[in-house]
Amino acid sequence: MSRAFTPKVITANALLEGDAIWFTETSEWTRDIAQAELITDAAHGDIRLLEAKADQSIVAGVYLADAKAGPNGPEPVHLRETFRTRGPSNYAHGKQGT
Repeated sequence: MSRAFTPKVITANALLEGDAIWFTETSEWTRDIAQAELITDAAHGDIRLLEAKADQSIVAGVYLADAKAGPNGPEPVHLRETFRTRGPSNYAHGKQGT
């Protein structure tokens, strides 16, 4: 018996800056997870993932990440994704403090 599909967002890293980015319903990339498309169907997720992976000139490491519906849009479920929403941690001035 297969497991139930859990909601997901498509995420990657911006190729030039390294920032975490998310794929929107309009097939654009955003740095705000709340603007990401929340995918609730496995087949739709597979199709959208292929579309997102086609942007190889601007993204690296495209994958589906578990998410949940929040009051302002999708929200991360796992610590790794929560950490990624805060921006790169390798800058001296850091985005992690926001």
